[in-house]
Formats: sequence, C-alpha cells, structure tokens
Amino acid sequence: MSGKVCSSVSVAQARRAVEQLRVEAGLDRMQVSVTGRDLVQFCQQHSRSDALLSGVPASANPFKDKKPCVLL
Repeated sequence: MSGKVCSSVSVAQARRAVEQLRVEAGLDRMQVSVTGRDLVQFCQQHSRSDALLSGVPASANPFKDKKPCVLL
C-alpha cells in the first residue's frame, strides 16, 4: 500500500512540475541586451541614493545601538 501512495505522490509532483514548466515556457521574454542595458542605466542613475553603495548616515540608522552593551 505504501508503494502506491509514494508513486501517486511522485506522479502528482511530476504533474505540477510539468505544468509549471509549461507556464514558464509560454511567457514572453524581453531581449537580454535591452534588459541589461536598462538595468545598467537604472543602477547608474540611482547609485548616489543606494544605501548599499554609499552607506547609511549614523544619525539616520534606526538599527544603530543607542548605548553600548554592558555585561555585568
């Protein structure tokens, strides 16, 4: 009985995987060169306001500790 349960579960998983692949295959995709160019342009335009590139000022950082941790 457990063999039938396992095989029915694997068949159901395979069907879901095939359906997902069909959906992905049917998507319209943009050309990589156009998308890449747009991505580079966007990154260059927003690089000054990007916290990962320029850092966060200490006064505006909500995660900075207010006081140092003191162990007793």
